[in-house]
Amino acid sequence: MSVPGSVATRRQVMLRSGLGFGTTVLASMLQRDAAASDALSAAARIAPRAKSVIWLFMIGGASHLESFDPKPALNRYAGKTIDETPHADILKSPYLENERVVAFDPNNGFVRTECFPLQTRFRPHGESGLEISDWWPHVASCADDLCLIRSMWTEDSNHGAQLQFHTGRHRVDGFFPTIGSWAAWGLGTLNENLPEFVVMGTPVADCCGGQEAHRANYLGPQYDGVPLSVDPHNSMPYVSRDPQMQAREQQAEFDLLRRLHTMTAHQYPDDTALTARIRSYELAFRMQTAVPEVVDLSQETAAVQAAYGVGQKETDVFGRQMLTARRLAERGVRFIQVYHGSNGGAGSWDAHSNLRRGHARLCRQVDQPIGALLKDLRQRGLLDETLVVWATEFGRTPGSQHTSGRDHHPYGFSVWMAGGGIRGGIAHGATDELGFHAVEDRHYVTDIHATVLHQLGLDVRRLQVPGRKRLERDFGTPIHGIIDA
Repeated sequence: MSVPGSVATRRQVMLRSGLGFGTTVLASMLQRDAAASDALSAAARIAPRAKSVIWLFMIGGASHLESFDPKPALNRYAGKTIDETPHADILKSPYLENERVVAFDPNNGFVRTECFPLQTRFRPHGESGLEISDWWPHVASCADDLCLIRSMWTEDSNHGAQLQFHTGRHRVDGFFPTIGSWAAWGLGTLNENLPEFVVMGTPVADCCGGQEAHRANYLGPQYDGVPLSVDPHNSMPYVSRDPQMQAREQQAEFDLLRRLHTMTAHQYPDDTALTARIRSYELAFRMQTAVPEVVDLSQETAAVQAAYGVGQKETDVFGRQMLTARRLAERGVRFIQVYHGSNGGAGSWDAHSNLRRGHARLCRQVDQPIGALLKDLRQRGLLDETLVVWATEFGRTPGSQHTSGRDHHPYGFSVWMAGGGIRGGIAHGATDELGFHAVEDRHYVTDIHATVLHQLGLDVRRLQVPGRKRLERDFGTPIHGIIDA
């Protein structure tokens, strides 16, 4: 309660009402406050196939060779150096030209590195017969919903590739809007009680871009991803009401704040920023109820929670995030970005040594929850309108490192998509016999961006901001061959 005789400023009312957000969260709550961006995004819209995206990112560089791109030749050539195989000319490939990847030096040991055999078996799955490794049994059980894209490449040979995968630009170029921010800027929200772009999990390391991997840069901070915790008691910073304040008191103070803003809006009717802020505070007030409700998994049956691995030691955290992701998509959140594998460094999936033990453990953490997500979305009739993307910044080398691991590999790796109008049960593109180069239907990372935005109903080449020049590569090209007719 206010002290008798004191005069509360508008800022004090906001703070006491739980509306005094930190800079990031406040900015993220601002509604679109410029008619120009509305017009631009409206012009860029096309017929959508999906309403929401669930974007799963494995930090550190998951091995394509032990997940979704089997290369039995590595077993045949195990113990032989690359220059002792029929692929000795692999480093002379034309694919190394005109790509700003650090070129391999024949003297740096790569030619002399012995081929490292596959660390797990692959089996065909589903009616499609897609080959998937034994480390992904739950995801493999959804093979007929998966589109495996086995021909990705990127430029950064170090973990700045994490940022590059989200922005399309090399780390040395600076910071640019991310894929989730473009979706939020171009489409806005489907639910006035929740942000359009939500982020779960710990982001990439600062040296690799950090929170810039879900930031909007020149689009404006209102299109940044909003961090969300699966803890229902502390789900989002700066949104909870002061525990000493009753809901009725907060409502009264909020009504006062709205009247003050409205009076000012009448005085300055052309102030679009003020209108945006009025809307943002209203949204924040509604979120105090909506956000804790979303992460309250007690509303789900015990069977559903068990399917996601909630309550099991290895799968509990990611299982809660996957179940929350489904609940967010169900409620109309446009873009849900989930990180896995942050360890304070380059990422847990960075398997320079002990790949067999490390990858097997990490796969156990995420495989069951992801498989449950796909099945749950299909069972609820949501998979057709929800696009699920599994990605990582690059793959791993065919040769060994430290005798038990693989090094960074930007020249060829895999991602997959499911739902949202994407054809299931197919493998698109290919790497060579050793899994070194993407050689068939090659795709730079922004082709994934263009495909995702296309499915959401956005013409990526018309998503531009006046005064901001985008490079040709920034746009990417939708992969029409994987889009369901």
